[in-house]
Formats: sequence, structure tokens, C-alpha cells
Amino acid sequence: MSKYKTICFANQKGGVGKTTCAVNIAACIARSGKKVLLIDSDPQGNATSGLGINKRNTGATVYDLIIGRSRADEAVIPTEYENLYIVPSSINLVGAELELVDEEKREFRLRDALQVVKDDYDYVIVDCPPSLGLITINALTASDAIIVPVLCEYYSLEGLSQLTMTIKQIKRFYNPSLELLGVLINMFDGRLNLSVQVLEEIKKYFSDKLFKTPIPRNIKISEAPSYGMPITEYDRHSKGSAAYAAVAREVMDRCGY
Repeated sequence: MSKYKTICFANQKGGVGKTTCAVNIAACIARSGKKVLLIDSDPQGNATSGLGINKRNTGATVYDLIIGRSRADEAVIPTEYENLYIVPSSINLVGAELELVDEEKREFRLRDALQVVKDDYDYVIVDCPPSLGLITINALTASDAIIVPVLCEYYSLEGLSQLTMTIKQIKRFYNPSLELLGVLINMFDGRLNLSVQVLEEIKKYFSDKLFKTPIPRNIKISEAPSYGMPITEYDRHSKGSAAYAAVAREVMDRCGY
């Protein structure tokens, strides 16, 4: 049994490649033989389209789960890839916060909805929107652990300290068992002095939480979503694919499964 089954990818700073990390790590874990459910809770729906699914023809979505219109088992879609399933996103998520503003236990909607399907999967991976609104709070409340993708830029350091405070608040008010599974360096370019300096700074504060393999800047990783494919399928032999496979193994090791 996995120590951490539900893992969310979150960073309130946008543009850090959070969705790309969630999709590719989910795909790598599925490729290893584990059954994985990806929850696309970002209204932009990039994780949904990044797995080749047409956002217009999905039926029930994460929005329907959060407002209580559908059960999770009615919203799951199998992807083209073995062992990998998804609950797709919807642009309607943008308005979900207003719809739920007066509802009781609104922070627990996703957690409660996932209880129906949680035991059917080895891992549930949640892609969060790049903000700290009600949808992200729902994702953090539903999760056992969080992975934080960051870029090697000084703004990322600020974002990390803000997110650490957010995790403390979520633990205090909604989810005492939430843990930081790891910090993942994304789009790393070791030729740049700034990247190396920021990496050293992150190591000072998060050395025990930093994943050993940074994800490199890699054109194949950038191209893959436009073909609706994870990097493991688009170019299995690229540096980016090898890096994601290494991180996925480390995620499974840290989860004890």
C-alpha cells in the first residue's frame, strides 16, 4: 500500500511547467505498470488536451464533481495509454468558486468526490491551477502529498516560501496529513550561471526534499503536448523522457510503492 496515494502538482506561480510535469510523471508511473488517475483541475484543461482528449467532448468533468452534479466514476475517461485514466477539466471551473461561496464544507468537495474511485487506482495525480483559489485548496485538501515544480529563477524562490506557508495553513485548517513530497527543478539549463546559483540556494532550504534529477530544457518536451502525447510516447529516447522516468521512479520510491 502506498504511503502517499493522492499527489497534487501545485505552484501558485504560473509558467513553471506544472501541467507538463503532472502529465509526464503520471504517464511514466502508468508505464511502469501502476494504474494512475490524473485529475485535471486547471480550467485551462491543458492536461486533458495534452493526453489527446478533445475538451469539448468529455461529458462529466472535475467541475461536475466539485459542484456535486456527477460522481467521480462517471467522469473517468481512459486515455490511449495503458493504465492511464483522466477526469478532464472544464472552463466552467472558473466560476465554481462563486457558485460554492455559500456552501458548507466547500473545501472538501474534491476529496469527498474521489472517495468513490480512490481504491481503484495505485496513484491519483492532481494538476492544480496556477493560483491559490478554492479549486487549489480543494486539491490540497484531497491530497496526501504535494510536488512543487519550480524554475531556477529568483522569483521561484519567493514562490517556494509562499507555498510553504500555504501548506502550513492547509495542514492547520483542512488536511493535517498533507506532506511536501518534493521540489522538482524544471526547465533546467546547467550552462546558465543563474540556474546553478538558484539551484544551490534551493538546496540550502530544501535539500532533503529536492528530487535528484532536474528536468532539462528540451524541445521534445515542449513539442509533445501539441501532439496530445506525453514525452514517453512522443520521443521515448529523448533526454527529457529519461529525466521524467528517473523522477517518476523517485516519486514511487518516496511513496513507498
